[in-house]
Amino acid sequence: MKKMSFKNFMILFFLLVFITSLISAQDLSKTYTAHDYFNFEWTSDPQISPDGTKVIYVRNFMDATTDQFYSNLWVVNFNGTDNRPLTSGLCHDSSPRWSPDGRQIIYLSDKDGKPQIHKRWMDTGESVVLTNLLFPPTNITWSPDSKSIAFSAPVPTMPRTIAQMPPAPPGAKWAPPPRIVDKIVYRFDGIGYQISMGYMHLFVMPANGGTPRQLSQGDFNHPLPMFGGGIAWAPDSKHILLSACRRNDSDLELLDTEIYEFAVADGTMKALTNRHGPDNIAEISPDGKFVAYTGYDEQYMEYQTARLYIMNRDGSSPKCITKNFDRSVSSVKWAADGKGLYLIYDDTGRTRLGYVSPDGKIEELANTLGDGMMAYGGTGTYAVSPNGNLAFTYSEPNHASDIAVLTTKNPKVRLVTDVNEDIFGHKVIAPVEEIWFKSSHDGRKIQGWIMKPPQFDPSKKYPLILEIHGGPWASYGEYFSIEKQLLASAGYVVLYTNPRGSTGYGYEFANLIHHDYPGNDYYDLMSGVDAMLEKDYIDKDNLFITGGSGGGILTCWVIGQTDRFRAAATLYPVVNWYSTALTSDIAFMAVKWEAPGMPWDHAEHYMKRSPISLAGNVQTPTMVMCGEEDWRCPIMESEQYYMALKLQNIETVLVRFPNASHGIRNRPSQHISKMQHIIAWFDQHKKKAE
Repeated sequence: MKKMSFKNFMILFFLLVFITSLISAQDLSKTYTAHDYFNFEWTSDPQISPDGTKVIYVRNFMDATTDQFYSNLWVVNFNGTDNRPLTSGLCHDSSPRWSPDGRQIIYLSDKDGKPQIHKRWMDTGESVVLTNLLFPPTNITWSPDSKSIAFSAPVPTMPRTIAQMPPAPPGAKWAPPPRIVDKIVYRFDGIGYQISMGYMHLFVMPANGGTPRQLSQGDFNHPLPMFGGGIAWAPDSKHILLSACRRNDSDLELLDTEIYEFAVADGTMKALTNRHGPDNIAEISPDGKFVAYTGYDEQYMEYQTARLYIMNRDGSSPKCITKNFDRSVSSVKWAADGKGLYLIYDDTGRTRLGYVSPDGKIEELANTLGDGMMAYGGTGTYAVSPNGNLAFTYSEPNHASDIAVLTTKNPKVRLVTDVNEDIFGHKVIAPVEEIWFKSSHDGRKIQGWIMKPPQFDPSKKYPLILEIHGGPWASYGEYFSIEKQLLASAGYVVLYTNPRGSTGYGYEFANLIHHDYPGNDYYDLMSGVDAMLEKDYIDKDNLFITGGSGGGILTCWVIGQTDRFRAAATLYPVVNWYSTALTSDIAFMAVKWEAPGMPWDHAEHYMKRSPISLAGNVQTPTMVMCGEEDWRCPIMESEQYYMALKLQNIETVLVRFPNASHGIRNRPSQHISKMQHIIAWFDQHKKKAE
């Protein structure tokens, strides 16, 4: 055997040291970190086969090389066996829908470029593209007789022109023509200016392929693209119902929708509802005699309870089924026997799946619905088969995102997927515990949750982050949250609460901030911090605050009234209600629902509720963050706040994300960068132990 030289020995030695250090670094990474983010997956849109034996679902993932989000379709047996992919590749496959006989599915995919409707035969796996549309379709739905497919798609309109330009010289490259705006909603967050290029219309086409035929007409959306809304076929396959706002002043009253019936044969249309307020289509009963829908009578309150209604098939005799239920309901589906309906509602930090009988009695079936990405309620989806089998997206604080099933005969929840076992099978998840405390303002009970670092030691002191939800008419709850897991894994205790104005606690609680936001929610938030300071493991000298959107507003509101936090990170906030009311994509809502009237008529009110009015009090080092294509809380709001602090020589930075809309999640790397900036900013401002 040849003797190893000293040089080769040293090379081998350092190589072994390097490999060992890599292994040690990996072993030390027992918690969820930003490095794991690209490996995270989440499930959505489960669909049960008509015989109840299989569940198709969307499996969402990310790719680090392209820095994009993607999705494929997977199928699993209802008993949890044979979980396998139906599609693959770096594309966006979504909206799987079973044919009524269960032999085929349709779905959307952009694997060939633009999103189109695809059809797949489940026995052979053969797949074809059914459409060649210029613009992406949505709301794809089979007719009950399996002969037709209905969908919505944008129909462009001719852009408006005012001035006539002289002809350009041959070969000249003139600037693009100006974009002329003549609508109130001319850009929308996540959609951009394309929202003003046309209207969404209803189409039908043969299920075997062919030319789509447009049924709806007029300069109205069928349904609204930004507020969702589905399509409901009548059992005889001769009519389609959907919700639309067809008022002449629809720009000002976009939420005032009615339910319209369209005849498939010739597009003849008639309204089935007629009231001031949203009427959102759900489904026609299996026997075709009744229509279930949700809505409310418009009162121009910031929060209004969406209730379940049933009317006769011709629109007569509407009856509110949930008038005694003080929670909003959504995602209504008829039971196969027509004797009741399934629905979703939020209650005290959980999204719940329920069954309601005609007398309004609601039975809870599950309370773990969620999307696995955010800690917000109202994000779960579900499906039900004729035999009463149900599937839904499942999320809990210690379990990210999967598909769960249950039956009406055996309501025990069972998980049939485990899409993140490869990550969390060897990671320690940050534990979460519930907390209730009283507000110092009026003694109301406020609910919240404490997320502790994954390897929490009660004998140690930990810095605290108060993380505030957006909305403000929304709610946090007992769901897995990537963002909060990253904060906790960085060594922080995270407190997130549902202050007054949050949903899931009834009409009165949600409207405590009616025309009073931000306001007394400040005391709810500070009472939560005070409750945490009573715990021995909180370092009272290292308190931090952050939040996005409505949470960004409250972050600015809080640091304008107290200097108890060592640093703040306000994300895509509104700081000046006057300017927001005239620049946001939902300006029509700001002046009617969130304020008593036009800003020039109520300037004092607008400024009183604007965090910029308190900017002169701020002493807290503050990071301001926003996407440059955020049309919900335009970046000029963040720029105002940054400059207001800068002019006072307060330590502040403005973090701008190019090509990012509201939430800064257009691309995976943006989402990671958002969280890493918050953690780094707080780390830089920690008070060191003496």
